[in-house]
Amino acid sequence: MRLSSERLRGSDGRRLAAAGLVVATAFAARAEDKPVNAPEPSDLTTRRLELRGVEDTIGAAKERAKKLEEEVAAHAAVRENLNKTLLDATGRLQETEGHAAQIEDRLAKLAADEKKIVDSLESRRAVIAEVLMVLQRMGRRPPPALLARPQDILDAVRASLALGDVLPQMRAEAQALQTDLAELVHLRESARHERDRLAQEKTALAEQREKLASLIAMRQEALAAAQTALQTESERAAKLARQATSLKELITRMEAESEAARKAAESARKADEERAAAQAKLSEEQRRKALAAPFKDAARLAPAVSFADLKGKLNFPVSGPVLKRFGAPDGFGGKEKAFFLGARENGIVIAPCDGWVAFSGPYRTYGQLLIINAGGGYYVVLAGMSRVNVNVGQFVLAGEPVASMGDGAAQTAATIAIGAKQPILYVEFRKDGTSIDSSPWWAKSDSRKVGG
Repeated sequence: MRLSSERLRGSDGRRLAAAGLVVATAFAARAEDKPVNAPEPSDLTTRRLELRGVEDTIGAAKERAKKLEEEVAAHAAVRENLNKTLLDATGRLQETEGHAAQIEDRLAKLAADEKKIVDSLESRRAVIAEVLMVLQRMGRRPPPALLARPQDILDAVRASLALGDVLPQMRAEAQALQTDLAELVHLRESARHERDRLAQEKTALAEQREKLASLIAMRQEALAAAQTALQTESERAAKLARQATSLKELITRMEAESEAARKAAESARKADEERAAAQAKLSEEQRRKALAAPFKDAARLAPAVSFADLKGKLNFPVSGPVLKRFGAPDGFGGKEKAFFLGARENGIVIAPCDGWVAFSGPYRTYGQLLIINAGGGYYVVLAGMSRVNVNVGQFVLAGEPVASMGDGAAQTAATIAIGAKQPILYVEFRKDGTSIDSSPWWAKSDSRKVGG
């Protein structure tokens, strides 16, 4: 009985072992059908979550990129609006300065005319006194009563005979006196009106200058990405200015040793190349249109046309007469290398052209000096200002306010050369390191007389 049970258990064990082998074989076969590295269900869930996170990150990045593009477009629009506002305000300020200058000229003429009349009256004081005395006596002594006092007839006849010779001269003198006095009254009344208008213009000038100063501060704040970097560049420019012995050396040193000036020069070269490539694809008609309105786009970040193509299109940087021009005798046996412009006290100074600021700051006897890289090897030098409002490396637009004049008290090289007490702006054009005559570039519509 025990033997039978053992045999049974042995046969059952063999059957169980066989069944286990079959199951193991089946699992092995299924395992061979699956990928070797197939993740468990928990791994798949993790991977799906990671993929979803990556997709969300990509979506968020795209959204941020879209917002950045919108911000860039908004900043460009803000910059364009600010530029337009700045240029408009500068134009109105220059117009007001021109009006004030015209009023002052008229006042000077009225004063001169008044002086002539007063001098004329003073020179005829004796004759006028005699005429007035006779007229007064004639008014106080009526004609004699001929019938009551016949003796007076003789006196009257004698007096009439004497006055017959004097009266025409008296009449002429009286008429001249009347005319002069009437003109004197008119001149003084006109002068009073002109002085009132001048006071109004000066009030408007003060208000517009204050508004313009605020706009300039806004522009500089928007441009100043890092005040520390600007301070470093200013200190670097001041150091190079002390070392340089000429404008040519100053420009060379700035572009070699100042990072901002070097980038400005590189931007100018790049803009020249890109503009040349773009203009090569334009038709003749398109080129003419571009040249006809080179300063139309207030949002431009580079000159629309080359500096050489701007001849006859530039406006003077200040409202005032040309006191000396290029080539005039300099008083030392040489020739002047620049234009000398008379300016109003604290008058605004605009950039005559587009370009990048290569230098900004005091330099030797020039006073505050500003050098603009106009591209194509051209540089515009402005000197004699009391304050400059732009930084090295900054791109400026034609007509944009870049500086202001002082009251003429500071003795700069320009004021000494002219011998004037009013503020004098020194304007020099340079090409490839050499001074050139800027006359061909100034707008022909400018009616200011050129002296020197």
